Amino acid sequence: MGDQKTLSYDKSNKPFYSSSSSPCSFTAIVVFLIFVSYLLYSFSFISFLNPYSPSKSPNSLLVPVIRLGSGQTPEEQTELKHIVFGIAASSDLWKHRREYVKTWWKPNGVMNGAVWLDKPINDTVSSSSALPQIRISSDTSSFKYRYRNGHRSAIRITRIVSETVRMLNGTEAERNVRWVVMGDDDTVFFTENLVRVLRKYDHKQFYYIGAPSESHLQNLHQFSYGMAYGGGGFAISYPLAKVLEKMQDRCIERYSDLYGSDDRIHACMAELGVPLTKEVGFHQVSFVITEKNQPEKHKVNVK
Repeated sequence: MGDQKTLSYDKSNKPFYSSSSSPCSFTAIVVFLIFVSYLLYSFSFISFLNPYSPSKSPNSLLVPVIRLGSGQTPEEQTELKHIVFGIAASSDLWKHRREYVKTWWKPNGVMNGAVWLDKPINDTVSSSSALPQIRISSDTSSFKYRYRNGHRSAIRITRIVSETVRMLNGTEAERNVRWVVMGDDDTVFFTENLVRVLRKYDHKQFYYIGAPSESHLQNLHQFSYGMAYGGGGFAISYPLAKVLEKMQDRCIERYSDLYGSDDRIHACMAELGVPLTKEVGFHQVSFVITEKNQPEKHKVNVK
């Protein structure tokens, strides 16, 4: 009755009992398997949470990551020649603002880019090699602008990224372009710092790099903390700039109630699903000068 055990003899003819099954051994195996599964799950979960995991790269879902295989040489690191500048300016102020650009622009083909004006000007100085080439923005009168007391020039300026891409499209120079950097005619770039920052990022991925305004009130009422402030400059990886060029005009039409050019860029980036990558080196410095009791705000933007 009950469990039956078999009587056996070992080599010394001493009897012992053997069972057809061993509950203790089976339980030990089950516990061991559960323990191993728990360890594997824990390791996978920790790897998922780790933001520095080699298997994860920012915005990797947007552009496929290209990995070097055997026989491929490492890619050259980003240099100044890989950056194209789009500088927003107006014909009325360019005669004075060009002096800002002279402080940081490296002439004779060292740097690439263009100053975008609203209309042609008669200025032999600006046509010299000491300054970027002059380009005239396309007509934007067909676009709606509904922000009360704002400036329609915001539409022209926001399209400079797209117009820079069209300027480069199909040219020999386009082969070397990795980044489009936007700034105003009173933005001063420290180019060595700029290159050092952009080297941190994979230019083949979608990147929108800059910093929000340093004014809390501006971020609350006109802009946002997720927008790159245009006066401080911002950078867009070239693959992203090309995608933006294809949809920007349609995007602008949907946001006629916005104030400036930079929040229109931000709106289009939101539609593309590309968040702002914050680099605090892109920022503005504001000076307030009082003359005859009339406060006037002057802006010097540095990188």
